[in-house]
Amino acid sequence: MTAPVRRPRARRGEGDRLRAEILDAASQLLLRTADREAVSIRAVADAVGVTPPSIYLHFADKAELINAVCLRHFVDLDQYIKAAVEGIEDPLEELLHRGKAYVRFGREHPEQYRILFMSRPDPSEQPPDEQFLAACGFNALMETVDRAMTGGAIARQDPVLVATGLWTVVHGITSLAISMAHYPLVPLERLVDHLLETHGRGLRA
Repeated sequence: MTAPVRRPRARRGEGDRLRAEILDAASQLLLRTADREAVSIRAVADAVGVTPPSIYLHFADKAELINAVCLRHFVDLDQYIKAAVEGIEDPLEELLHRGKAYVRFGREHPEQYRILFMSRPDPSEQPPDEQFLAACGFNALMETVDRAMTGGAIARQDPVLVATGLWTVVHGITSLAISMAHYPLVPLERLVDHLLETHGRGLRA
């Protein structure tokens, strides 16, 4: 086998670029294998052309590296949804469009979605912190739910519970649409509208 080509030592100020290259390589490995177990520090180092210790200068361990890759995809998801709801003032209408955009993102980026939400759990994984909740759009979802409650469109209750319920609906649709070739038996857009509108009616004040 041909030994991986080693890149020259990074010059002062190039650390950020190397970190970005490490994230790119780890992301590509995850997309190609769809398995975090197949992504090792050595495999990432070989893909970038550095030694494993160079990876540890930027990431404490493999878990931190994988989390950073996921954070990148969470930000992409959040930006995608923000663009879809821009200019919508009615919170109920925004919730509907948030759900639709979420499903579209998953269908358009199936491998990224698998990495985020459909991979095998890591026993060392920690509960999501504020950075992740903000990056993945969950905090924005809760804020929209709270505005709907404040305006009287949704009965006042735990916004975390309501937001989690809404997320569960769209995640269920998205994961089934990605994993099952013939799902659903009706047009997907129609199903999304039906489930979100039905769920929304149950939340109304």
